[in-house]
Amino acid sequence: MNELDDLRAALRQPPEEPFAEPDLAKIMADGARLRRRRRLLTGSAGVAAAAAVVFVVVFAIQLRQPAPAPVAQPPSPAPAVATTPSPAPAVDQDQPVGDVVGTGIRTAAGELVFYARAVDAPELPGVRFGLVAGLRSATSLQSLLMANEFRGSDRSFGFHATDGGEVIRDQLIPVFGYFAGPAARITTTVHGVTVEARLAKWTADPNVVFFWFDPAAVPDSAVLTPLIAYDADGRRLTK
Repeated sequence: MNELDDLRAALRQPPEEPFAEPDLAKIMADGARLRRRRRLLTGSAGVAAAAAVVFVVVFAIQLRQPAPAPVAQPPSPAPAVATTPSPAPAVDQDQPVGDVVGTGIRTAAGELVFYARAVDAPELPGVRFGLVAGLRSATSLQSLLMANEFRGSDRSFGFHATDGGEVIRDQLIPVFGYFAGPAARITTTVHGVTVEARLAKWTADPNVVFFWFDPAAVPDSAVLTPLIAYDADGRRLTK
């Protein structure tokens, strides 16, 4: 039995004194206290219930939340490997084969010279070198014109690679060529006058002789008569 039941039982009991007027103020005060207490109890229960609901909801939300996805770690960088490209071998296109031969003809750009240079052409299997006319200064060697055999062997007996007699890069190139054989003298005829060439043996093959003519005497190859080669004894080597 609670206090409310006690109150109701008290109200049902007859008064000790007949016709006694009930104390309405006291009854109303007691009822108000009971109502306030019930409201407090109900309120406390509601708060507790609400807290429980909130706790359940929060707990449920926490349960429903998926586990955090693992954060992708950036891949470990591959160890750097220092690579230094091998330098390409330097190729000197004007690398002489044998000695460079000076002509004694000097210009503002240097001395006119002749030298051999290697040839590597699959279509010319019998040709391994050509003859270059160039300029030599104190610091450089510059090619101007190269001539080489274009059929057969580059060292077959006779005259080869005759060229020149033209202006290239403001330089007059003397008429030149080479002879394969024991030539000790080479001549031509220009306007009825015999002109001798200057000679120099190739140091890479002494059986090959470079020759060239003075440009003042032989201005171009068009004025040449057939070239003639002689040996050291003066015998004619060519017809």
